[in-house]
Amino acid sequence: MERFGFVGLPNAGKSSLYNALAGGGALAAPYAFATTDPNIGVAKVPDARLDRLGQMSASRKIVPASVEFADIGGLVEGASQGEGLGNKFLAGIREVDAIVFVLRAFRDIDVPGPADPLEHLRIVEVELALADLDTTEKQLDKVRRAAKGDSSLASTATALDKAVSRLAEGVPLYRSDLSGVDRAALRPFFLLTDKPVLAVVNLDEEQVMDPVSVLSPVVDELKGAATAEGEGAQVLGMCVQLEAEAAMLAESDRAEMLEGLGLGEGALPIFARTAYHLLGLRTYFTTGEKESRAWTFRAGSTAPECAGRIHTDFQRGFIRAETIRWDTLLEEGSWPKARESGLVRSEGKDYHPEDGDVMEFRFNV
Repeated sequence: MERFGFVGLPNAGKSSLYNALAGGGALAAPYAFATTDPNIGVAKVPDARLDRLGQMSASRKIVPASVEFADIGGLVEGASQGEGLGNKFLAGIREVDAIVFVLRAFRDIDVPGPADPLEHLRIVEVELALADLDTTEKQLDKVRRAAKGDSSLASTATALDKAVSRLAEGVPLYRSDLSGVDRAALRPFFLLTDKPVLAVVNLDEEQVMDPVSVLSPVVDELKGAATAEGEGAQVLGMCVQLEAEAAMLAESDRAEMLEGLGLGEGALPIFARTAYHLLGLRTYFTTGEKESRAWTFRAGSTAPECAGRIHTDFQRGFIRAETIRWDTLLEEGSWPKARESGLVRSEGKDYHPEDGDVMEFRFNV
C-alpha cells in the first residue's frame, strides 16, 4: 500500500490531520516534538461510483480503496544539520511515496510558532533541499569516479550534476526543470524533494469560510511545480481541527455538523481522493452479491497486472477480462443485461484498463 508522509513545522497540525483521517490515535499537543516516532494509519478513499455499484448488485459488503499515511515528527530549521529530530526525521520522509506538506495558517495565541503558511513552506523546502544537496554532492563524486570505468553511468552523473545545481539554488527537485529522463536516473537515490507533493494549508474556522486570500499566495508559490507524475503540486485548504472533531462523530452526526458549517462532505474525502491520484493511482471495480470492491492500480498497467492485484494466480493464468464502464453498467442495471445488450467487451493481455472500468477476469492455472 502506498504511503504518504505528513511533513511540517511543529504545531502545524500534522497529528490533528492524522486523527482526522484515522479517527484518533495520535497525540496532538501544543509543543514541539509531541510526535517522536511516526504514527501509521490507513484512510479509505471515498468513491460514490463504488457505492452505486454496491447498491445495484445488492452487495453484502463494500470495500473501498485505501492509502496509508504517516504522521512524521515536526521539522525545524537546521534539521538537515541534525537539529530537532534531525536524521531520524529525514529517514521517516525517505520511506514514504509522496509528501503532504502541512502548512499552518490558523491563528491561536495559545499555540506557539508562526501562522504564515509561506514561512512554513520556505523552511520545509529549504531543509529538505539542503538534505538532498548533501546526498547528491556525495553521490556525484562517487558516480563520476565510477563513470571513468563505466560509460553507462555518464547519464546518471549528468542528472546528479543538474540536481546539485538546482538544489544549491534552494529549488526543491519536485519543482525544478529536470526532465523525465533525469528524474528516472535519480530515482535510486531516494531524494526527499523528488517525491510528489500535496500541500495542506491548515486554516482556522474564520479562514475556512473564505479561504482564497490565504490559499492564493501558496498556490502562486507552488505554481508550475513538477511532481514525479509530471503534474503540478496541488494545494488544499481545510480547518484540520474541525475535520478532526467531525471524524470522531457517528457518520450521521458528522454529516450534520459539516452541513451545518457549510462544508458539504468536508475536506477529508477530497484530500483522500487527491492524494490517491497524486501517485498516479487509478481504480477499477468488481461487483456482485457477495461484495463490491475498489481495486488500486497504477496508470498504464496492463489487464493481467490489474488482475494480479486480486491474486497472483489471476495474473499468471490470465485469459481475458470482461470489461464495461461503471456508468454504462449502472444504466443497464446488471451484468446479464449489459451482456445481452452487447456492451461487455472482451479484452486481452494488451489492454490497459482505465479508471472506472468494471471487470471480471477469466483465468486458468
